[in-house]
Amino acid sequence: MNVDLPVLAPSILAADFSRLGEQIDICMESGIQWIHCDIMDGHFVPNISYGPAIVSTVRDIAPDAFLDVHLMIENPDQYVEDFADAGADLISVHYEACPHLHSTIQNIRQNGCMTGVVINPATSVELLRPILPDVDLVLIMSVNPGFGGQAFIESSIKKVQQLYQIKQEEDLNFLIEIDGGIGPDNIEKLASAGTDVFVAGSSVFKASDIPARIDELTRKAQAGHALIG
Repeated sequence: MNVDLPVLAPSILAADFSRLGEQIDICMESGIQWIHCDIMDGHFVPNISYGPAIVSTVRDIAPDAFLDVHLMIENPDQYVEDFADAGADLISVHYEACPHLHSTIQNIRQNGCMTGVVINPATSVELLRPILPDVDLVLIMSVNPGFGGQAFIESSIKKVQQLYQIKQEEDLNFLIEIDGGIGPDNIEKLASAGTDVFVAGSSVFKASDIPARIDELTRKAQAGHALIG
């Protein structure tokens, strides 16, 4: 994947949907290249967010953005094509929701998107070893999925370190992404642990000055990323 690291990917789940276009424009003007879209079905997680129509709207608002679509849903294979058609660049699915994970990853790739796998806080990184050669990104949830604004789970840092070590040992090229409770207080430490992509919702969209917060998070992520290795 040809991308400038580290990456800050604001999650529109935390945006003001009455000002969605305006807030996405602010992000893009502040140097953001990735937009994160959290899709919830009310079954796999206890909340409902939005569907392909909103992803398509984001694509129209930001035609040059990389759309990082996170499916927190049951039976994701039924919807991969819809989200690909809506403009997703990368689609991530949960390890816990996919009994035939390799097949689901192949489905995503066949629909023209890059591939990602996600694990919940209680799922071990070691369980991902068989799928790692086949994905472009691994997303570690640092909160329990379903609601924005939760507190960061500190043990997630160790999971990033473990995943980064496996990546180095196996000479693999997937990106490591983290989502949940990311902010100025922990982003530098997570970057130094090996994180490449940072999903930030409330810390970006609830900030009084969104461009200033994006700049702060980006600078701290860059400082931590420079310490890797």
